[in-house]
Amino acid sequence: MPRYAQDTRRILEREARIIQTTREIAEREGWSAVTVRRLAEAIGVSQPILYRHFPRGREEIVERVVIDGYAELAKAMDVPDDDTGTLPALIAAYLAFAREHPAVYEAMASFRTGIAFASSDTPVVLRQGFALLERAVGGRDGRDTAVRAELLWSTLHGISQLEAHDRLDSDLDGLREEAVVALFAAHSPQ
Repeated sequence: MPRYAQDTRRILEREARIIQTTREIAEREGWSAVTVRRLAEAIGVSQPILYRHFPRGREEIVERVVIDGYAELAKAMDVPDDDTGTLPALIAAYLAFAREHPAVYEAMASFRTGIAFASSDTPVVLRQGFALLERAVGGRDGRDTAVRAELLWSTLHGISQLEAHDRLDSDLDGLREEAVVALFAAHSPQ
């Protein structure tokens, strides 16, 4: 293998390790425990090496966690179209992701980042995830579909946040999901 290929592979592996370590610390101890110093120590590199990978430091690392989180969420929401319906499976997948990855979801849904939403600068993976929401809810036309997808996303975000802070009765999770399906099923392509 040529040296540049080895160097590239090593760089990508280290960056993946930085992101994974960030996620582990955040899930275990919360985002306040994620610092450049802490990450460098945990990975076994100097802070300057870490900044070589992520010149904007913690902010850039968190943005990468957010992008990766949206990619994982999109993958989870990419449910097959079948007789049971896309909408119920997508809703269940979204809420399960938020429950299983609370720190990552917190960063995705609440942190201020330089990531653009609802614009031409929105990363492809975010647009792909939103397209899955649009596919699940449908609508009369493109604008109606976009609004319905935004409302579904907002609803699922609200439920996720309330669940994360123990504000909802977990015994009602199934009924809650059924109620959300009923709210959005009118125009969905089920």
